[in-house]
Amino acid sequence: MVGRKRTATRASSRRGAAGAPPTEPDVYRDMLAEVGVNAQDRSPPERPLKRRRAGTKPSVKENLEEKPPASTSAVAQGGQATHDSEDESADEDIEFQDVVLPEPTIQTMELESDKEEEDEDIIFEDVNFGALPDDTAAVQEPKELVLNLTAQQTATAQSKKAAERRKPLNKEERERRADIHKAHIICLLAHVARRNHWCNDDRVQEHLRPHLTDKIASYLNPGIHLSQFGRTESLKNGLKQAEGVWTGKFEVVERGLRRALWAEEPDHLREYEPPSDMESCLDRDDFREAAKKLQGSRDVGAQLYCALLRSVGVRARLVCSLQPLACTSSAPTLSKPKPAQGTSKTMKNEQVRTMIAKYQEMASAGYGTPSSGSTARRRLGHPNATAHDFEPRTAPPKPRPTFEMPKIIKESACPVYWVEILDVGHQKWQPVDPLVTHTFWKPKVLEPPITDKENSLSYVVAFEADGSARDVTRRYAKAYTAKTRKLRVEVATEGGDVWWQKVMNMYRRRRPTDLDQIENHEFAGVEAREPMPRNVQDFKDHPIYALERHLRRHEVLVPGATPSGTVGAGSRGPLEKIYRRRDVRISRTADKWYRLGREVKPNEIPAKWLPKKARPKSRYDEEEDDDTQGDAGTPAYTEDQTELYVPPPVRNGRVPKNKFGNIDVYVPSMVPPGGVHIIHEYAARAAFLVGVDYAPALTGFQFKGRHGTAVLHGIVVAKEYEKAIRAVIGGLGDLEQQFEDERRKQRALRAWRKFLMGLRIREQIWSGVDAQERREADDKAAREAQLDKELEDAASDVTEEFNMVDDNDDDGGGGFMVE
Repeated sequence: MVGRKRTATRASSRRGAAGAPPTEPDVYRDMLAEVGVNAQDRSPPERPLKRRRAGTKPSVKENLEEKPPASTSAVAQGGQATHDSEDESADEDIEFQDVVLPEPTIQTMELESDKEEEDEDIIFEDVNFGALPDDTAAVQEPKELVLNLTAQQTATAQSKKAAERRKPLNKEERERRADIHKAHIICLLAHVARRNHWCNDDRVQEHLRPHLTDKIASYLNPGIHLSQFGRTESLKNGLKQAEGVWTGKFEVVERGLRRALWAEEPDHLREYEPPSDMESCLDRDDFREAAKKLQGSRDVGAQLYCALLRSVGVRARLVCSLQPLACTSSAPTLSKPKPAQGTSKTMKNEQVRTMIAKYQEMASAGYGTPSSGSTARRRLGHPNATAHDFEPRTAPPKPRPTFEMPKIIKESACPVYWVEILDVGHQKWQPVDPLVTHTFWKPKVLEPPITDKENSLSYVVAFEADGSARDVTRRYAKAYTAKTRKLRVEVATEGGDVWWQKVMNMYRRRRPTDLDQIENHEFAGVEAREPMPRNVQDFKDHPIYALERHLRRHEVLVPGATPSGTVGAGSRGPLEKIYRRRDVRISRTADKWYRLGREVKPNEIPAKWLPKKARPKSRYDEEEDDDTQGDAGTPAYTEDQTELYVPPPVRNGRVPKNKFGNIDVYVPSMVPPGGVHIIHEYAARAAFLVGVDYAPALTGFQFKGRHGTAVLHGIVVAKEYEKAIRAVIGGLGDLEQQFEDERRKQRALRAWRKFLMGLRIREQIWSGVDAQERREADDKAAREAQLDKELEDAASDVTEEFNMVDDNDDDGGGGFMVE
């Protein structure tokens, strides 16, 4: 068998040596001489460090492949046995291996070759002569091979899971993504508004109007003489015929809008290349050209279809499912680029094209046809064919038809743009999708699955011909409250609902119509009829239902809450009770209720025990940790277990204070009876001057890290002293204003004094100078002043120096009042 090893034992070696003729050593020497090996050097003094390669004995393989006679084989075996019998300790350890012999035509005779293709067939193994046992039977026993695929799969799964695990987003990253999400929404709304305005273009509608016949137009505009059912059926018939016309004429050749994805690393975004078949319709001229050629992306097709319906008088909306960057961390991300695979695939395609072109060139050049000396008569076998000069005419090459392969564009199975038509009979907007799903009157079909990376339905906005827009997401979302609402800015960010309302107010109609009110009632009914979620994850942050496992730290169920149903957590998980969100209450500690102006009623049982938050351990707090190990936590109470806090009243003008000398006034209701809270910066000073008892009002704490600083805002005094305190505050304000006016007066006097002193010094300097010289000096000074002013106003190409003059200097007024 090929590849099986057998051991040359001592008995087999002796039998080969006994049955061999006396000429065996000579034959063996001749064989070794042919390959250039010295026959006398049979046992090297030391064991070689590397095993012998397959190219050391090429002549032996060649002699075996030439099928020598049986006697020669016996001689070779006898020579080998004689050589092994000389060393009794070594002939028990040598192993021989049967190998596949190569063909003689490719046999090489090189010694110690370095080429892999010459020595990969025969492999000699290094043998440790001291480690092998004496019992040959133990060597021949087959080894058991253990194949464990589960371990490899487990390791691969763990490594893949570790690679796919995402890092959690911190607070700053979440806020940044929310801001980018909002900006992207505003840009997409402006983009759709511009496309909606293009649908009203007269030239676009002139190109599209001839595609619809008058009969189809009459169907699309049913008369008022028809019944409600008849008008709806006429509209459906017209839409069906218009869809057939539009589907047959418009050709999708480009890629439309797709879902925006986040890149996990900046390198992924740098190496990202947008597809080459992106939409090329960028301005109104391109839109008009697309209406003329009837080619473009399927988004442009939906927009042109809206223009087509508007051209025949149908009231149509342009609807777009916005595809902004997600504001949640669970959204899919941009796939990692694979430049190596793409390059190899591109090179392979280029090689295939080159080979096809080469074969076509060989076929067109006549390769493989009979030679020039062979003619048609010679091929027929005519005896005198060579005596005639016969040249066959070559047939002209037949033109080969060329076929253009249709361009395959892989996009989502659900559209991004579609149209809504007003069903006048029922006063209701109905969706129409002529290019992707080829459906109408089926809104739930247009929602893509949650696993679709090309399309996500989170914001659906419908634009009318007058430019007004409405949020119609609830019409198309199958589970708006349970799933779609979590993808929007209203839930992802605090105050997101107010922001979205402000954005949509920019596109709102000034005066709502009756049709808008009907649509509002429709959306309210759709949201109310939404069924209960079917999995546990959808109950999280649900506005109507709640599970006990999803309750937050400070949330608790009211006593005796009645469950509305049950849900199973998996196939083997226990059933969990479903409660109404209205049965959930917020529980707070006694200290937090006190800061809200309430106190816990006596003898109340805590509604919940809050576990203590983990804090960093310190070596100085070991004793305290030991004392608090058995604590059950912090008791929390609901609002029903509290009552309004009534502080002790003010008696005899004395204000009650805490141990720090202040009074807690977190809310206005905490002002003690008989007292008043005066908020002013001079309130404490006025009370001190009057000599009445007062207490600084503690209104809260300002936290920096883990430490809070008390915020004192105003004072609390007895109510009978309020007028006196406010009068003193007014007097202190007037006194402060008087001091300020006096300071300004002193600054002005100092400035005028400096100005007058400068005039006196100037007069003393010019007292002995005649008038002519004085005028020349004044003109020179005026010119220098003008030049300095121009230089100051000119742009400087050097770094400006810092102004080292103090603006608050009393002498910097120059004789004028400094404001």
